[in-house]
Amino acid sequence: MLRLAAKRFLGTATPSAAVRVPPRFYHERVVDHYNNPRNVGSFDKTDPTVGTGLVGAPACGDVMKLQIKVDESTGKIVDARFKTFGCGSAIASSSVATEWVKGKQMEEVLSIRNTEIAKHLSLPPVKLHCSMLAEDAIKAAVKDYEAKRAKASPSGEATAAEKAATA
Repeated sequence: MLRLAAKRFLGTATPSAAVRVPPRFYHERVVDHYNNPRNVGSFDKTDPTVGTGLVGAPACGDVMKLQIKVDESTGKIVDARFKTFGCGSAIASSSVATEWVKGKQMEEVLSIRNTEIAKHLSLPPVKLHCSMLAEDAIKAAVKDYEAKRAKASPSGEATAAEKAATA
């Protein structure tokens, strides 16, 4: 007992297994997207070819803005940008989301699920809300673009992408 107290005092004692906390490491993809985020920035939100999704998680304070720029003639997303206030996992999820939506049709991006983003980044269960925010931001951006398009067109009919976004 005295020996253990002396070791603790001198700082040479090894902590017991119950006290040891294993280090938490992020997957290299999370670290890469955090250190070198892709597509950071924003577009003019009044541009009719731009859809903006702004979502947040009040529990943790993460806020994500994801914008898509759509080629109106083809319906393809030609560019994407994001701004995120939050943890490294939220920033990485946003960065991955913008990479995945570029070059895809509107209907295609609505099939991107948070589970795919989380699996790609190897997010731990406590960080799954970050990938959920990215999925919600994609849907919100598509919905915003479709709403702008519906305002501009007199027919007022909902497109397939708009119907899928609200489902």
